[in-house]
Amino acid sequence: MIPLMKSAFLHEYETKKALADFIFNTSKLSMDRKCFEFENEFSKYQNVKHSILLNSGASANLAIIQSLLNLGRLQKEDNVGFSAITWSTNVMPLIQLGLTPVPIDCDVATLNVMSKQLKEAIKKENIKALFITNALGFCGDLHEIKKICHENNVILLEDNCEALGTELKGIKTGNFGLASSFSFFVAHHMSTIEGGMVCTNDNELAEMLTMVRANGWDRNLTHTQQYKLRKQQNVKSEFEAKYTFYDLAYNFRPTEITGFIGLFQLQFLNENIIKREKNYFRLEADYNLNDDFVHINHQHISVLSNFAYPVICKTPVLRDFYIQQFAGAGIEVRPMIAGNIQKQPFIKKYINKRYNLPNADFLHTCSFYCGNYPELTETDLQIISSCLTKKN
Repeated sequence: MIPLMKSAFLHEYETKKALADFIFNTSKLSMDRKCFEFENEFSKYQNVKHSILLNSGASANLAIIQSLLNLGRLQKEDNVGFSAITWSTNVMPLIQLGLTPVPIDCDVATLNVMSKQLKEAIKKENIKALFITNALGFCGDLHEIKKICHENNVILLEDNCEALGTELKGIKTGNFGLASSFSFFVAHHMSTIEGGMVCTNDNELAEMLTMVRANGWDRNLTHTQQYKLRKQQNVKSEFEAKYTFYDLAYNFRPTEITGFIGLFQLQFLNENIIKREKNYFRLEADYNLNDDFVHINHQHISVLSNFAYPVICKTPVLRDFYIQQFAGAGIEVRPMIAGNIQKQPFIKKYINKRYNLPNADFLHTCSFYCGNYPELTETDLQIISSCLTKKN
């Protein structure tokens, strides 16, 4: 069996041993010093000013949208574009918080929204923000997308949960928009078991995210931020400030276990990305020889931090054939994320309007993916390659 993932952590034994030692020797397991150290080190890796650690990538997405509403940068019922090929928790916050989700079709060969699709959507819909998903470690032409968003006063947000480490011309995905979300769930590039991060260079947004993460209070702000906020709200003492809540918020706090594992795993991240990219190109060499498949376009990507290996078949019949071929070889596979998200039951229940999304429809019926991770052996890669080879 070749599962979607083989272990919770890269260098799992060392990580578990270090974690056990940490738990036995630390005096505090709720959010504290290790979480803040991880935030600082992740900011250095991602090359951003602020990183806010949360208990999941889903919470990161919800916190971004809530923070923008709290700041008045988005308003209830605003149209927010999002990638039609995405995960449920990229869309659900839009519905939950009273915004109007507008799915935007993707490009089949890149799996992602491109500037062409964005331009078409802007012509038809009054989009106030774009929450784009960098799917499976690939991405659209983000330089052009950023330019279009700037020209049309559209807030650009990136769900970068599947593309940690991918780069375009030396710029990491997650650094093109106002804010970006990351996931550290066990199947992702680096794991903290559960966990997520929001990155931004915007000081005001970072301050609001810090409060939204923890009940809406100011305990995790700097002394300067606390002084300013308390003066504005006429909070007269430290005693009163303990239970003063400034805006709508949640409890999305991580634990010190999350912070410790994040710090420990961060040292292996570059190794992880290099192996994933090497595996991808190894498999792609056989994939591209098979004319049953649509070739994937990643020419604009300089570092490909692949999350999982996509298989895009030219017809639904071919997809069924190759799924059976993979299953017969003991290789675990999944649909292309959630497929065309518009077909999901929750969308049908809460969104009445339907959009024409032909490319997302094609990927919904003609594609799937298998796992790609550093622990794949040479034998594993040979088995996967054999399933990608056309049988005459």
